[in-house]
Amino acid sequence: MSSRVAFGMLRLLTAAVCLIALVHRLFWGLSSQTIAGRNFLAYLTVESNIALVVVLVFGGVVALRRANDPRWFSVALSLVLTWTITAGIAFALIVWQAGLRGIRVDVPWSDQVLHFWLPAFTAIVWTLTPGHRAVTWWIVPGCLLFPLAWGGVTMWRGPQIGWYPYYFLDLRQVSGFGEFAVTSGLALAMFALIATVLALISRISPAKVDRAASRREGKLSRSRKAGTATAT
Repeated sequence: MSSRVAFGMLRLLTAAVCLIALVHRLFWGLSSQTIAGRNFLAYLTVESNIALVVVLVFGGVVALRRANDPRWFSVALSLVLTWTITAGIAFALIVWQAGLRGIRVDVPWSDQVLHFWLPAFTAIVWTLTPGHRAVTWWIVPGCLLFPLAWGGVTMWRGPQIGWYPYYFLDLRQVSGFGEFAVTSGLALAMFALIATVLALISRISPAKVDRAASRREGKLSRSRKAGTATAT
């Protein structure tokens, strides 16, 4: 078994673990019989991890069938990883602050997997997978589109149901609009920083596709096809 195939199977396995964790988190939340449990899909972490499952399944199939990742996959995975890693950091800060205030926050194993273990593991494996592509710096501003859209929907929906997935978005739980704006700005800056780090790592990783070698391989493949067509 080639290393490329092994990493492809690892992507599929990671997607399965992520799906299992999502299902457990869904039923764990529903068992609480609270508005938070009924709004499972409202969390950015949940939405980004659903996207991670989809991207990893596609990536696993691609790795089993091709020697190199297409650029769209590397870009898509880097964007999704930006969202999941940032959500994990934000979740850790929320739990830490709650502990300082003496507020109990139950963290099931599925939350730990979705917020911490899966993002870190997937990012490491991605940079080690043979044939992955370096991603463009456009992912830095591009990664902000989903959080901004999610935030807009959340702020529109929050007053209607009287609940927000994260406390700092609720003006009733912070000191005012100033704290809300600063916290939201820091969150967006964190997204951009994580995207920058991922883009940099994708470029310096020794496992990435060598552009020159890739071009030579492509030209050789096209010349072979042309020679075959001439012969026939």
